[in-house]
Amino acid sequence: MTKRVLVFAAVAEIATGVALLLVPALVGQLLLGAGLAGMAAVVARVTGIALVALGVACWPGPPIRGMLIYSVGITLFLVYVGLTSAIHGVLLWPVVVLHAVLSVLLARDSRAAQGTKR
Repeated sequence: MTKRVLVFAAVAEIATGVALLLVPALVGQLLLGAGLAGMAAVVARVTGIALVALGVACWPGPPIRGMLIYSVGITLFLVYVGLTSAIHGVLLWPVVVLHAVLSVLLARDSRAAQGTKR
């Protein structure tokens, strides 16, 4: 029963995360009674990436996949934000580099972990 509950929770978090990524204003309207715009939409999308990663981490299988999905997702999203919007802080590009490096390290460790299972 516990495994079914965990899978259900994982699916629910992944679905919520995808909704926040695709239509943050609608999710804000439905949950909070007010649409999300500007910086709130950016933060909602970061939250969406985190929820997708959490759902993957809770899915049966190695939890490192969730952190890898988060790190790759946040890297790509922050690059997109940095290149297409006026929303920039002094830490944007250092954080992009940090997450890119973490993504490479997590991918390497994930691949190594799979190799030891076989």
